[in-house]
Amino acid sequence: MAEASDQTTSVCSHCDRIIPFSNIDLHYAHCSRNLVKCKICGDMVPGKLIEEHFLGTHATVSCSLCNETVERENFAEHKGQYCLQRIVKCDYCDFPLPAVDLFEHQEVCGSRTELCYLCRRFVILRELVNHESRCNGVPNIPAESSRDAQGPESAHGPRRRWPSEFSPKGLICSIAVTGVAVLLGSVFIGRKRL
Repeated sequence: MAEASDQTTSVCSHCDRIIPFSNIDLHYAHCSRNLVKCKICGDMVPGKLIEEHFLGTHATVSCSLCNETVERENFAEHKGQYCLQRIVKCDYCDFPLPAVDLFEHQEVCGSRTELCYLCRRFVILRELVNHESRCNGVPNIPAESSRDAQGPESAHGPRRRWPSEFSPKGLICSIAVTGVAVLLGSVFIGRKRL
């Protein structure tokens, strides 16, 4: 038992806690008999609960998504932040996918363009936030060519009109419905051929 600089307290040599000097002998007898220092984390744990402490805190757990073994204590953090197979959403389309595929998906997804409703120009999605913060709303219309002066219906047909409201979720929904229809059609055609 080492004494602290102040004579009113002392440091227990078993648990390293500061104890009033008048209680140090009683504390040490109880502490050394009942508490065990965890060899991994250094916490003082009741001797009969040391195995339970180890299993609940330090035992390794296998992640069901990536099969990596992680200490139980760090498992929630692994599953929420570090597991490469955890499901995350794309910043551009909110599509859920494994974290390991996110970078590649966002490279492609962020390269799509969307119409800026202020200046009526198409802007790359990954630049849209910066564009909207500095967009003054003035359409960037180049000098009119003689072909454009003929009116909306030129030799190439009517001008393309953009919907007033464009929703990426609506587009994804349309693609999904079309995919389901194609799948069902192929199933029914496959049955007719048999």
